[in-house]
Parts: sequence; structure tokens; C-alpha cells
Amino acid sequence: MSGPQDVGIRQRARGAPGGRASQAQSPISEPDDDHLAAYRARDGEGWSIEHVLETREASVGIVGVLTLLAFALRFYKINHPDQVVFDEVHFGKFAAHYIQREYYFDVHPPLTKLLFGLAGWFVGFDGTFKFESIGDSYTDAHVPYVGMRALPAMFGSLTIPVVYAIMKESGYSNVIAAFSACLILFDNAHIAQSRLILLDAPLIFFMSLTIYSYIRYRKLRYLEFSPAWWGWLLATGTFMACTWSSKVNGVLTVATIGIAVLIDLWDILDIKKGYSIEYFWKHFVARAVSLIALPITLYLLFFYIHLSVLTYSGPGDTFMSPAFQETLRDNELLMNSQEIRYYDHITIKHKDTKVFLHSHPERYPLKYDDGRISSQGQQVTGYAHDDLNNHWQIIPTKALPETGRGRIVRHEDIIQLLHVNTQTLLLTHDVASPTMPTNEEVTTWPKDDHSRYNDTLFHLRLVDANPGGSWKTKSGHFKLIHVPTKVALWTFPGQLPDWAFNQQEVNGKKEIAEKSTIWYADDILATEDGEVKSADEIGHTEPKKMNFFKKFGELQILMLQHNAGLIASHPYASGPFNWPFLVSGISFWTQNEGQKQIYLTGNLLGWLACTFGVAIFVGILGADLLARRRGVDPIPLPVRNRLWNSTGFFLLVWAVHYFPFYLMGRQLFLHHYLPSHLASALVAGSVLHFVLSETINYPISLRGPSTRPQPPQKADIGMKGPVVVAVFAVFMFGLFVYIAPLTYGTPGLTGEQVNARRLLNTWTLHFAAKKTDHV
Repeated sequence: MSGPQDVGIRQRARGAPGGRASQAQSPISEPDDDHLAAYRARDGEGWSIEHVLETREASVGIVGVLTLLAFALRFYKINHPDQVVFDEVHFGKFAAHYIQREYYFDVHPPLTKLLFGLAGWFVGFDGTFKFESIGDSYTDAHVPYVGMRALPAMFGSLTIPVVYAIMKESGYSNVIAAFSACLILFDNAHIAQSRLILLDAPLIFFMSLTIYSYIRYRKLRYLEFSPAWWGWLLATGTFMACTWSSKVNGVLTVATIGIAVLIDLWDILDIKKGYSIEYFWKHFVARAVSLIALPITLYLLFFYIHLSVLTYSGPGDTFMSPAFQETLRDNELLMNSQEIRYYDHITIKHKDTKVFLHSHPERYPLKYDDGRISSQGQQVTGYAHDDLNNHWQIIPTKALPETGRGRIVRHEDIIQLLHVNTQTLLLTHDVASPTMPTNEEVTTWPKDDHSRYNDTLFHLRLVDANPGGSWKTKSGHFKLIHVPTKVALWTFPGQLPDWAFNQQEVNGKKEIAEKSTIWYADDILATEDGEVKSADEIGHTEPKKMNFFKKFGELQILMLQHNAGLIASHPYASGPFNWPFLVSGISFWTQNEGQKQIYLTGNLLGWLACTFGVAIFVGILGADLLARRRGVDPIPLPVRNRLWNSTGFFLLVWAVHYFPFYLMGRQLFLHHYLPSHLASALVAGSVLHFVLSETINYPISLRGPSTRPQPPQKADIGMKGPVVVAVFAVFMFGLFVYIAPLTYGTPGLTGEQVNARRLLNTWTLHFAAKKTDHV
């Protein structure tokens, strides 16, 4: 399944480059006119309608009509609704951030969102509308949303001729190519996704271009290293990078091409084929440059543009490290970060839960509910509100100079923390904490009692700091490691009982590497002399520099972590097993007035055809393998090779874009299946051709300089082909029109009409009429 290939007689290739002694497949390609001549000559046939449909002029006409219909269906009433719909709250918002140049964080790569931002800027959007909630009015806010929706609608429309071209370049007839294109053209799910500010239409467009480019490249394999061969190989890498950079699951397209290329290289490596090792390495380097180096370079370029545009502080700041945040203009850390000196009074906050490190005179009870005994020491807790008991003073454990920068607290210093109100030092020891017996109790000890001096020592470890780096407020994230017991100061959202006023427990955690043990100094309240810091004593106001690759690496790790963390339940989430059968959809938008709704669901007729197409193809392969095992050849060799190499490649695309979702624990929705659905439409077209005809269009690859011509063969699907496709297209269009009110969100439907369009009882539609029992 290394890609669509010619089929037929194996033959000797004389003078093949790099010691290539033979060609694995027939290498010939003839112009369409030669195919047609062969078609007409057979049995003295003339210009019947099925022959006319296979002419180049007919192909141009068919693809023209399909494309016009695609634009018409996707741009129809694109201004409705004039409200924020579904995930437009995210991707429209990101476009606004680009225009405002405010940093945001998202789990998806930036290419499509950059294009949305560019489209918004082009149509005059100023970025002030923030897409806060589904249902927010575009009209009231004067947002040029139609121009932004037009971008995915254009991508979705152009996908149709690309699907047609994929089938044509793979050797299928105009009628079969039109069939596969119609499966996407009249599909309600693809149309609904294409009419909104969402990522899927661009993703699928670039994915289809990747498949098309790879097929064109494979058809030139007998003209290897020619300008055209290089051009289509580089085009494959380019469009693959665009797919990867559009949405996180675009990496599945990369995996698809990678698998196909590995199969291809494995074939070249076979010494029985007569290829030299130099020849293999030449091919390997060509693919490595075009399909690894080029896509990675483009992927990096899109992120470089992304980070170059988003130079101001925004809602995504808090996801990033302090060093990253300080590269953004107007960032709080950059504006308010101050160096901390010994004897300064500060407040300390936990990074994750945002509670203050707090203490008060009340003590732990002698005995806890589970019977364990405490130290009855002073309570240390996490408190969410500003309070005088949140104030701590930094006490040095080494000699300091009288003045100067030697009094600044630095990374790896050993310090004590003095609770200002009670004049006690922070302490932890080998006593179990109130609610977690495995963790250490944190308490305090009178500052004048030196009997437990060592237990009050803490190691200050700044996060991502250079040796000797200064500790700062806001940006100076740190861990406080107890010197004797090597536990880290930690807190978590759990509350203590009433005896601690239901405040948050603070204890010593043994797993010091965990990110939940990070704190930061929130503010400096007073200096050593007791003076309050003036507003003039602030940190740098000019953004700092950070290496692009460090920023890129940090962002990639966070994207992966947060994408995996999207595990919250959702009423319209669904599992991969349901998708091929269209068991459930997604409610995008509702409006009580007029009972209007947008419900993402596919064209049931088309989806079942695609699913059955995949099932039939797998069955054909299985039956063929079983028959050949018993010495029977039910399928002619040319047809079998086409099934394995062309349809098999389409099946590979479908499988790689589908089965990995079974391994994911995150939220999943029907729209995650759309790339696989497109691939299944290609499989369905190929299977229909197999059912209608025992012959194939042959050859389809261009002939090389050292390959021998073979008589061309034309597939004959007869009149039954156009009739079957035409009837199917009419029925599919009829079903599309029937459920179009759920796709376009207009017109509104009565309860009975909603019930009638609930083709499967698993569809959760709004405004359905309640069924009543009549006596």
C-alpha cells in the first residue's frame, strides 16, 4: 500500500539508474486520447453516451459543475446565523487575538488560525469582539464575520475538485471520480463544518492536496529525479506540513505518508529487485529532504510567525513559564517583577491553586479523627484572601554585606521564613500531616529558640534559573525544599476541618519534582527598614529575549499535555465506534425564537455507502487471499494490483486517520471522523468501479525512458455506471435537502418536523415534539 501504482506485466528495464534492473510494475502511461481510441476501436463501437462522458471535455465540464455546486451549497446563507456558533468561541477569539497581537494558548498548531486572523484583518475586523459565548450577536457588534466564514467555505468548496482529481489521477473514470466527489459534495457534516470559523475544512483541504500530490509523485516513479518528480515530492511535503500545522490531528496525515514511504523504501531495499545500495540511499535522501526536513522547517516557520505576531500580553500568559511571559509586552511579570532582598517582607502564593502561604496563632489539635497524634504546633495553611497573616520575612543563613547586590536572595540559597505576625519560623519535620500520613506536617517555631534551627532551613530552588539567578516577585517561580528531610512545600485544593477554618492544607511532599510544588512571591510589602516599596521600584519594562527554539519547545510540550488533558465529559461527545454509522451528532447552535438549530450530522445515505464500501473492500481482499491460498485466482492480476496499490492506499489513509482515536482518552466528537470519511469516499468510489467493471484504466503512470510501451486498456463501466451514479446522486441530494434545516439553521422546524428529520433515534435534536398516547 505504498500508493497508487500501475498494474500489469513485469518487464525488464534496460539501463535503469543506480543499477536498477527491473520495474516492479508496468511503467506505461498514454494520453487520454489513446485510451479513448482504444475504447472506440473495441467491437467497432462509436460515440455512445458513456464514451462521451469519458472525454477530457466531459471531465472539465463535470468538475466545473461539481465545483460550482460546492461553492453554492457552502456559501448559501453563510450569514446565518449572525451569532457565535459552537467552537467559533475559540477560533474566532484566536483570530481576534492575532489582530490585537495578544498572546493566547491553544492545543492546535497555528496555520489555520493565522489565516483566520488574516481574513479578519482583510475584511476590516479590529479584534475588539472577543467571541465570549455561543449566541453572542455579530450584527450588534458590527463584526464582519461573513468574510471570516468565507475562508473555510472556500477551502471546503475546493476540496470537491481535489477529490475528483485524486480519483482521476488514480486511474478511475470520470463517472467514478464524480461519485466520490458527490459523497463529499452533498454531505451535510462537511458542509456544516465548512460554513463556520472552524479548523476542519482547511485541515481536510490540505489533507486532500497531500494525497493528490503523493499520487502525482508516485505516477512519476519511472521518471525518478526528474523536475516533475521532485516538484510533486516537494509539493507532498509542503501540503503535509500545512495539514500538520492546521490542527493537531493533522499529524495523522504525516503518519499516513510516512507509512507509504517506508513501504516504498522497503521495496527498493530488496536486493532481489536488483537495486544497488547507492540507489537506495539516493531515494532515501530525496524523501528525507522532501518529507521530513521540509515539513519540519515549514512547521517551525508557522510557529515563528505565530510567536512574532503575538508580542503583547494576553489570556495565554499564565500557561507559560515566567521567562516566556517576560518576552511579552505589558505582561504583569515584566512590569511588576522586583528583585527580592534579605529581610524583605513578602507574600507567597501557590502557582496552581493561587492561595497565600498563611499561618495564624491557632494550633493543630492534639489528636486527629483517625487517632493520630499531632505536634500541636502552630497551623500553616493555604488561604485564598489577603490577610496580615500572609506576611513573611526572608531571613539569611549566611553573612551579608552591609549594602549592595550581595543582599539579593538568589537561586540555591539556604533561607528561613519568618512569620511576621507571630514572630515564628517556618518549620517542617517528620510528623504526619493532618490529612495525609505520607506527607510531613508544616508548622512554625519561635525564632528565639535555636534548639530546632536545622528544621527551619529551606533550600530555595528557582525554576529554570541560571546559577546565581536573583529571586524576583511574580516571575521568580520557586520550590522550597526542606534541608534535613528533603521534602517540598506543597498544597492542594483539599480543605482542613473546622479547627483550621476550612482553609487549605499545606504539608511537605516527598515527590519534589512535581510541578504542583511550585510557588511564587506575589509582592514585596516592606524592605528591611520597614518601608513600603515605592511604585518606581519596578522591574524591566522592555520585553526580554528568549531563544525561539526554547519558546517553541515549551509550547509544544504544553500543547501535548493540555490536549491529553481534555477529558471532561460533554453531552455531545461520542466514541470512534459510533462515527462510521453516524450514531450521534453535535448540537452547534439553537435559537428558541423560530425553533432553529444547527446539528452536525452527515448525509446518512452517503455515510452508509462509505462505510459499506470500506467493509466490502476488506471483504474482497480477505476473500481473494483465501481463494489464492487454495490455488484459485478469482481476480485478474492487473485488477488485483490496482485494488492493493490504489484502493489499499485509500484504506491506509482511512485507517490511520481513524483507529488512533481508540487510543485517546480525551474528548472526542463526530467531526474528528471527517478526514477518515473523505478517505472512505475514495474507497467507496474504487469499490463501485470494481463492482461495475472487470477491467481498469491502464496504464496510469508516465513511461520512463527505458521502459517498453504496452497496449493501453480502458475500463468499461457501460451505461450502468452513469445511471447508478446519477440515481445515487439524486437520492443523496434529496436527503441532503431534507435535513438541510439542521445544517443551515434555517428555516425553523415544528416539533413534528424535527421528529421526522431524526433519522436515527440516537440523534439528540432540540425542539422535538413529545409523543402522546391516544386513548
